[in-house]
Amino acid sequence: MSARDDTLASIRKNRPAGDHPLPEVPVFPPLVGDDHVAEFGERLKRMGGRIAAPVPGADPFAAVRERLDTAAVIASAVPEITGNRDLGAVARPQDLADVDVAIVRAVFGVAETGSVLFTQDELKVNAVAYLAQHLVVLLDPADILVNIQAAYRRPDFGRATYAVLHTGPSATADIEGVLIHGAQGVRSLTVILLPRA
Repeated sequence: MSARDDTLASIRKNRPAGDHPLPEVPVFPPLVGDDHVAEFGERLKRMGGRIAAPVPGADPFAAVRERLDTAAVIASAVPEITGNRDLGAVARPQDLADVDVAIVRAVFGVAETGSVLFTQDELKVNAVAYLAQHLVVLLDPADILVNIQAAYRRPDFGRATYAVLHTGPSATADIEGVLIHGAQGVRSLTVILLPRA
């Protein structure tokens, strides 16, 4: 028996009997206005991200077209655009270390924080959201929720094996307040408001 199996067996053996439901998530008054798209965009910008609303009938990727055209390695987890790195063929997460641009669809966005939620289903390989240099996120404007409490109530959040909220690109600041993006993860995060097909 492995150490992992031994640990899990011990946890199961010592689990208290009975049903132990999770606590109820309280409902807090919204801290944002009624225009969830505008509120989401404002908070995303504060966190160093960008938002793009494509013109109907035009190239939905116009806001990131230059970045896509100059990228050597593109990993796409969406049908709207094809990449040249097949996420289905990735054997180890570190095989994505050379990805210039990753394109994924968010399950939903959160107006109060400017965050987007990914699960294992959207990412295909969880590491792609961290190892890519630039992250392009497709988000249906109808999927923008008011706050984190609304996100916690979504069944797709609770059912996911892996779920992560991203708020802007990676960033760090020193004691003098110098902010650097891309210090430990993606250097840029662009959200494209694109309804689901």
